[in-house]
Amino acid sequence: MGSELPRESSDTLDKPVASGSDCYSSFERDAMAISRQGRAYLFGPLLRLLNAWYVTPDHLTMLGLIAGLAFCPLYFWWQPAALFALSLHVLLDGLDGPLARLKATDSRSGSFTDTVADQIVVAATTITLMFAGALSPTAGGAYIFFYTVVVAFAMVRNSLAVPYSWLFRPRFLVFAWLIAELWLWPGSIEYVVWGCNIILAGKMISGFVRIRKRLATCSQQRLFNQFPRPTLHRD
Repeated sequence: MGSELPRESSDTLDKPVASGSDCYSSFERDAMAISRQGRAYLFGPLLRLLNAWYVTPDHLTMLGLIAGLAFCPLYFWWQPAALFALSLHVLLDGLDGPLARLKATDSRSGSFTDTVADQIVVAATTITLMFAGALSPTAGGAYIFFYTVVVAFAMVRNSLAVPYSWLFRPRFLVFAWLIAELWLWPGSIEYVVWGCNIILAGKMISGFVRIRKRLATCSQQRLFNQFPRPTLHRD
């Protein structure tokens, strides 16, 4: 018989995520720390079952990516099924991190993989809505551009130790709004996405300015350290 994996205590689920080069703002980290206890209680039994089945966080990330991409063809075939696939993507996206903490394998590389998978789904679902006529090319293209740049700037700012104080990630808002778009208020998602674009554009500009200032400060410090400091002698 194979040896059984040791079971982690519920405290393991609250282990902090590695930071430094991820894409989370300081506010998001505080919020995530608060939510970990709830997620440990809610998903603890399921996570331990996945652990016993040798499921890894990367497995969940890839399955979440597949579910998110499945939204694209399903949207043109049967929209309820497309929303189910998108909901499955959101669920799996919320499980890979806790599973990594349970296994004590949470890392920056895992966070990076999760971020890339999320951005692929954001871009793919937005392009699908553009092809379906729910979004104009201008609104959808701007949304993909601003969203991607803001996430990239967040990673750069964290690596420079000047993280965003808060970030606006509207993907869940847009995903949820699809219900209103399909059955309650057709055409409204265009206005929602434009509102998101305005906020994302502001965060992109502020991120650029802060990164530029930080790099200038680093350059000045490096230049200052290149020259030896004068030694003062008393007469």
